[in-house]
Amino acid sequence: MDKEYDLIIIGAGPGGTDAAEEAASRGLKTAIIEKSCIGGTCLNRGCIPTKTILHTAELYREAREGNGIGIINNENLKVDAAVLQENKESILDKLRSGLTYTMEHCGVDIIEGTGVITDRNHVKVGDSLIEADNIMIATGSVPGVPPIPGSDLPNVVTSDEMLSLDRIPESLVIIGGGVIGIEFAAIYSSLGCRVTVIEFLKRALCNLDKEIGRSVSMVLGKRGVDIHTNSRVEEITPGSDGKTLRCIYEKKGKACEAEGEMVLIAAGRRPYTDGLICDESSEEVKQLKMEKGRIVVDENYETSVPGIYAIGDAIGGIQLAHVASAEGRNAAAHIAGGQPPVRMNEVPSCVYTDPEIACVGITADDAKEAGIKVIARKYPMSGNGKSVLTQQERGFIKIIADAESEKILGAQMMCARATDMISQFSQAIASELTLDDMSKFIYPHPTFCEGIGKAAGR
Repeated sequence: MDKEYDLIIIGAGPGGTDAAEEAASRGLKTAIIEKSCIGGTCLNRGCIPTKTILHTAELYREAREGNGIGIINNENLKVDAAVLQENKESILDKLRSGLTYTMEHCGVDIIEGTGVITDRNHVKVGDSLIEADNIMIATGSVPGVPPIPGSDLPNVVTSDEMLSLDRIPESLVIIGGGVIGIEFAAIYSSLGCRVTVIEFLKRALCNLDKEIGRSVSMVLGKRGVDIHTNSRVEEITPGSDGKTLRCIYEKKGKACEAEGEMVLIAAGRRPYTDGLICDESSEEVKQLKMEKGRIVVDENYETSVPGIYAIGDAIGGIQLAHVASAEGRNAAAHIAGGQPPVRMNEVPSCVYTDPEIACVGITADDAKEAGIKVIARKYPMSGNGKSVLTQQERGFIKIIADAESEKILGAQMMCARATDMISQFSQAIASELTLDDMSKFIYPHPTFCEGIGKAAGR
């Protein structure tokens, strides 16, 4: 027996590291186990690298389109994919170093290796058996790959491989029009790649407000992205020239096809629990309750095995880094005998396209289905001075409020800096603010957030 802890956390992504910090702040002796790089998917293969590349892509597109605002374009303007990757890795190294320092400063031990749960109080890492009063699973998720014939062909990739490309393909077919697919469509279309998106559902970003789905399709369509909805991919085959790939799909009963130099499968993510339990594990641990690949937990994030907890993408639900962080903090607080420090009622969702998209609370359609009478206030950002002077495209701010009390129940935003401003609506919902309350604040001018006051006061 090497060491004893109050809590061992398996997985050092946002959920695991925030749980470790919370646990340590409450006096729990804590260790975190990570088999790869600290920061998990979000920092290494998800949020941060995606937005880093997106930042370059947006600057490149703006520079190409800058003649109208006095920036003279020339034929030498280009993106060096190798330098882009170097910049990305530099940013990731900096953030990993900062996260490592935070863990060490909090007194959290970082253990490198793969954690295997042998029983409710022990985790095996290599040849070491580590004891703890509690165990938390924070192993996250991996890209889901549906059983499409040809998905194993060269140049058929997931987001993991796409983020490490040292070249920009001339053409790309994306299978999936959800958040991941649409963000990559925005990135690579801005980099000059010809992009086709094939989505099974009736519209892009189908889980969000329907006006957002329609609007983002219009914006991307103007930039040359070809989006096909209500379409099912049947097969991926080599292209006619031997250099491309052909996606054969069915749309409204008709056989269609799209060709691209690469095919990105962006059909969601699945909980990653591989290798957590082995032949040496106790029968109790082997019977850990799971449903459709996700770990089942109660309201305190405790699994069917007492003392073993699970959070984040591993338990399914809303697969967002900030949700995993909140769950990790709440679970750690429960283990320490405290109350949950984070409200889980208002969860903002963000899509990092241009313009950005952010939502929280309910939509008008949600309210209709629930039988709630609401007021919908909408302000088109074409009337916002900051939006006009920064050359922003189609955008709006929509607020959903209770029809009688006018308390804010939800908001949907498609505009610049939407992902930074959405928390104002999270706070409004939590504080039970009304439309009148929000319209009374002074919003600085010129700013994007002026649109909030305009929408609330209309």
